[in-house]
Amino acid sequence: MPVLTRLIPSPVVVDIRAGALDDLAGILADQRISASGRLAFAISGGSGQKLRAEMAPALPGADWYEVCGGTIDAAVKLADDIKGKRYDAVVGLGGGKIIDVAKYAAARVGLPLVAVATNLSHDGLCSPVSTLDNDNGRGSYGVPTPIAMVIDLDVIRDAPVRFVRSGIGDAISNISSIADWELSQRITGEKVDGLAAAMGRTAGESVLRHPGGVGDDEFLTVLAEALVLTGIAMSISGDSRPASGACHEISHAFDLLYPKRAASHGEQCGLGAAFAMHLRGAHEESRLFAEVLRRHGLPVLPEEIGFTPDEFVRAVEYAPQTRPGRFTILEHLDLTHDQIRDAYADYAKTISS
Repeated sequence: MPVLTRLIPSPVVVDIRAGALDDLAGILADQRISASGRLAFAISGGSGQKLRAEMAPALPGADWYEVCGGTIDAAVKLADDIKGKRYDAVVGLGGGKIIDVAKYAAARVGLPLVAVATNLSHDGLCSPVSTLDNDNGRGSYGVPTPIAMVIDLDVIRDAPVRFVRSGIGDAISNISSIADWELSQRITGEKVDGLAAAMGRTAGESVLRHPGGVGDDEFLTVLAEALVLTGIAMSISGDSRPASGACHEISHAFDLLYPKRAASHGEQCGLGAAFAMHLRGAHEESRLFAEVLRRHGLPVLPEEIGFTPDEFVRAVEYAPQTRPGRFTILEHLDLTHDQIRDAYADYAKTISS
């Protein structure tokens, strides 16, 4: 009987621990990613410059490129700057915007990408997607998965706590996203990749069920691992399905309808996930989501991020337009404005009881 298997795109290195950055050059040399130390670092003008000052003495062969914003133009400029200079790899050192710019630039010039995350705000750190602003708003661009993922818990602790909270909301929302994926399989026949779903759900559940908090290294490790696993799950499925359902449609609607007032991605996704679970009749799970979000300091009602209930209802009504072709509980129920308003009132009452 033939042995059947498949190759899973994933990093060859995942290093999550305190002090990981101190060993970066050695890690890359040991894994034959960069024995010469010829690296192109993409950094921000703020925290990136501070880390450069600390890391540069141990990386004499590296060049450092400051990235201005998470735009397609910034990514193309970075690619043009590093092209032809015989680097071993590109290193994205920063938050999601810097890493997304570095991912795109590395793909454009055919170099591997090392992602060094300085915060845990969302699940795109290890994903095969770069989300970049362009002239038409924001686009998602397919790129190779990072060859290495390095997360230094000492650096994570120094970042504003709101970034960790955002990552919590994004990780927990996996559970709702996969429920939407499985709903689509039942109703539309859409194929669910069981391995991708298992990884994404496990990542979300590990954060949802963990008793620790944002100041706890054990919890930060679990959160970091969950975000990395979610990125790999998206690589396996070939799209964002394991991590993006009605919760993300609602978040995208906030971004589009109220661009100057939108909260963090993870805050909006966590709230959207709790409401989506309520819509599908999983009231006990919705209450659990709300309880955990509250414990970590995340919002569970729109008023907690500066929106009125009517504005939230409008966002939910608009949400399906943000991802044409994606089937979630919102498309399945196809609620009217008044029905969404009534559902929200019931949700608010249920999570408060």
